[in-house]
Amino acid sequence: MTLDPGSLVADLDLLEEIEKATLRLVVQAMLEFRGHAALIFANDPDEPQDIGEDITREAMDRLGTSAIDVRLFGKVDYKRARFVFQPEYSLRQALFVDSKAEAIAGAATATIQMAQTSMRVRMQRAGTDMDEPGGLPTIVPAEAGTMLTTTVFVKFSYRETPSPTGPIRELVKITIAVLPNGLLQDRYNPSAAESFWLAGRNAYNNGETFRVRISFNRLKALARWRVQEIRFDAEPAFAWDDDPPDSN
Repeated sequence: MTLDPGSLVADLDLLEEIEKATLRLVVQAMLEFRGHAALIFANDPDEPQDIGEDITREAMDRLGTSAIDVRLFGKVDYKRARFVFQPEYSLRQALFVDSKAEAIAGAATATIQMAQTSMRVRMQRAGTDMDEPGGLPTIVPAEAGTMLTTTVFVKFSYRETPSPTGPIRELVKITIAVLPNGLLQDRYNPSAAESFWLAGRNAYNNGETFRVRISFNRLKALARWRVQEIRFDAEPAFAWDDDPPDSN
């Protein structure tokens, strides 16, 4: 049967399983493409952000996924209306995958726009509790059937070394993180005091567009599996990081 995404309100554990499976899809796409990604970063003269966007789209397109004939809108690099298939059910999903690229010093966070999350952003900023709504719906309406919103971020962290002919760029790691759907708000960000968000690089008090950063360490502390890393300077390059088995 095709699962109604609205029914996941009563089964948040299943919602988390769907997000975990989706993260595995994106991680696999990046793993399959990692060799090309390193070469592209080393040789492409474009801006790192533009390179990251191209890599994400090409990696996802190469791996492929089921498709639903629905056009998605949003400020992300890769958008796909697709089916999720599991042994007991299928589900319509609005998959959004966005790219970030930054020097290795900024590898611990990813700056996002409010249009890229279905969660409310509850956080403390300059001593003030903030509660900003995300710009994506938790469930996307469509004629083909409602779709569960799932948002994944791919962060490319690189190192630059000066040279007479220009900086030499080396890809150090790729961090892939799945952001909780807004239906999981109370599990991951119930209040400003319980938050994985950090202040974004914007002068909010001066009227600039509100941005926030995902703290990968804070999100990982809530659920280890939500943040995965592919390394280019260590062996093995990748091992799935998961929460320890429940000792109870």
